[in-house]
Amino acid sequence: MNELSLDRTKIPQHIAIIMDGNGRWAAEKGQPRRYGHQAGVDAVKKIAAEATRLGVKYLTLYTFSTENWNRPADEISALMGLVLTSLEDEIFMKNNVRFRVMGELSRLPEDVRQKLHETEERTKHNDTMTMVVALSYSSRWEITQAVQKIVAEQQAARQEGRPEPPITEETLAQHLCTNFMPDPDLLIRTGGELRVSNYLLWQIAYSELYFCDTYWPDFKEEDLHKAIANYQHRQRRFGKTGAQIDAEAPTNK
Repeated sequence: MNELSLDRTKIPQHIAIIMDGNGRWAAEKGQPRRYGHQAGVDAVKKIAAEATRLGVKYLTLYTFSTENWNRPADEISALMGLVLTSLEDEIFMKNNVRFRVMGELSRLPEDVRQKLHETEERTKHNDTMTMVVALSYSSRWEITQAVQKIVAEQQAARQEGRPEPPITEETLAQHLCTNFMPDPDLLIRTGGELRVSNYLLWQIAYSELYFCDTYWPDFKEEDLHKAIANYQHRQRRFGKTGAQIDAEAPTNK
């Protein structure tokens, strides 16, 4: 895909990625799974830099799910080590990228939590793009904890004699981990699987979905271009008809 074919006025504001295929990529090369995860980190650096250059404002990466805690202990240990070393990379400052993390962070080792916090603080004034890492994350966990917070606020309001806050879509969205950014315009999943794996279930209600067979370590800048070009050729309707969208589109006079 030639980058010149991309419409730079229609770059998705928020891209979410399920980075799948590290382990299978390594297995096909006769290497341990940690070898694939290291190659996956290298792919993150390339795609983050390219997304920043293209004008993407938010890049959300599914790095480690709550279900991944069921993996072998040695693989989890290797993944946590990769998190630590990757956060030392200067990709954030070099590309003016803000780093944020979301998930059930209390389950992470203390040194990993500390490094995550330090990186968030170090990059908080960067404003070209925000890269969000979903770590020890699942959408069902996120929605459950959001509801628990709302219920606690309602109980507090009753005890204090205040009106209870209503439960609306906006209320729930404000209590999600992603309340500081728009919902994804485009969700990409690599590795050939055709599912969303408990990832941003609320937020991707109207996202465009793009699946490819390429394993994440092999996902290059031109693969990102292909996904974005595919997105740009779709009509986003949000429940309306195609005729309505066409009628609402601005015309050049």
